[in-house]
Amino acid sequence: MALSGISANRLELLQIAEAVAREKSIEREIVIEAIEEAVQKAARSRYGAEHDIRVHIDQKTGETTITRVVTVVDDEEPIENTYAFKSLADAKLDDKDAVVGKTYTEVLPPFEFGRVQTQMARQVVTGKVRDAERERQYEEFKDRVGEIVNGSVKRVEYGNIVVDLGRGEGVVRRDQAIPRENFQVGDRIRSYIYDVRREAKGPQIMLSRAHGGFMAKLFAQEVPEVYDGVIEIRAIARDPGSRAKMAVVSNDSSIDPVGACVGMRGSRVQAVVAELQGEKIDIIPWSPDEAAFLVNALAPAEVSKVVMDEEDERVEVVVPDEQLSLAIGRRGQNVRLASQLTGWQIDIMTESQESERRQREFAERTQLFQEALDVDEVIAQLLVTEGFATVEDVAYVDASEIAAIEGFGEDTAEELQARARDFLEKEAAEYDEKRRELGVEDGLLEIEGVTLPMSVALGEGEVKSVEDLAGLVPDDLRGWFESKDGERVREPGVLESFALTPEAAEALIMRARVAMGWIEPEPEPEVEEMVDGEFAEDEATLAEAGESA
Repeated sequence: MALSGISANRLELLQIAEAVAREKSIEREIVIEAIEEAVQKAARSRYGAEHDIRVHIDQKTGETTITRVVTVVDDEEPIENTYAFKSLADAKLDDKDAVVGKTYTEVLPPFEFGRVQTQMARQVVTGKVRDAERERQYEEFKDRVGEIVNGSVKRVEYGNIVVDLGRGEGVVRRDQAIPRENFQVGDRIRSYIYDVRREAKGPQIMLSRAHGGFMAKLFAQEVPEVYDGVIEIRAIARDPGSRAKMAVVSNDSSIDPVGACVGMRGSRVQAVVAELQGEKIDIIPWSPDEAAFLVNALAPAEVSKVVMDEEDERVEVVVPDEQLSLAIGRRGQNVRLASQLTGWQIDIMTESQESERRQREFAERTQLFQEALDVDEVIAQLLVTEGFATVEDVAYVDASEIAAIEGFGEDTAEELQARARDFLEKEAAEYDEKRRELGVEDGLLEIEGVTLPMSVALGEGEVKSVEDLAGLVPDDLRGWFESKDGERVREPGVLESFALTPEAAEALIMRARVAMGWIEPEPEPEVEEMVDGEFAEDEATLAEAGESA
């Protein structure tokens, strides 16, 4: 924009503002405000920065008015700038009606811009227009997250694709692009807006072709039932450009969600596959039964058995021996996608592996009961067969459950429980002695959740006081992974063998910090105490409700 002088053609000024506003898709008023600020900055450079100079451009005529303003302030207020402010006493010398806050304006003559002032004005206008353009882009795209947009490739930088969206510019980062997919400058590209961020360098419109939402929106375009909400896409897991799994469910029992998404002879799904560069898509029925959903997610592999651990969100899946490679998939792809789709960590084993593991566990538990309870192999095997896994199970279960085992009676049950308790007491004494030898303080056992075996493990890990425990982080207890010589190596935690969850490990540490006084304990929920009158009022209300019923 050229600003040769404020006495230039007024209509030309408005035309320039109009052209810039149209080109940048912003309001004309914003451009005129930017010009006003530019002229104001130039005028202060001309007349002195200490003056309170204000500029107004008439948006109809283009008339530019430059004024110098002097403001009246209270007599007690110190005045540092006598060019912009005057005391009430001084003002009253010239104007009897002067009051605090009153302003006096003086119109200044127009002037020609010098080279420095022109450059300054250009920078001000350019900066203002750029800021307005960025704000317009952010406001326009912030509500379009989750949409598919069409654009053209503007440039490709280090694998990142900058896309011209017409009224904005987005970027498909390398990790959000489909691998082995090449775009050249000028190519048309469809992408998914997954985030719009306001940053100092302008709004960042984050685009993706690898996002699960991109696939969902493509199906919404191809499948009317998905667009109308009759069929819902509950979850998507993708290995972009290679394979994907999508879980669907129908809100209309008469419509098959999988068949509707596949289409006649696969016409609907093929349209999506073509856009995703041949990415194979497994469409599976979603189920509220998590076990059934896991079985569906592992398709095309057949599943014999599912054992779920809800606390750790892990699931053990047993498949026929010949189905193992199919269940795992190439480079673990099938099980990895199934895990992403369901949110469960999946461990796969064959039927023969499960059988071997069960036999090993059976033998280990039998041996444990033989040694701890001083019984023969037959009795130990009977206990294991009935579901007893630990000596604690035998010691503290209701005696009738042991007595109900075939061949056992009440006397046998009592004797077994007595032996189990004796064993546990002896074991506890041994642990306590070992704890003391390691120098573990008694206070550590007062922390809720710390058992005698744990205290020994902590002592062996040089955690011997409440303060030592309070200074740890959960990974110190549970273990962590490190990269060594390019390999991922597991570093064991102090309580590695106790298989603590992240929440349990954190809770132990937080209790220790509370005990040390480092942090305040979380307040318990308040229970409001009600006075007799309030109870009586409630009872009366209930009585009235009963009568009306």
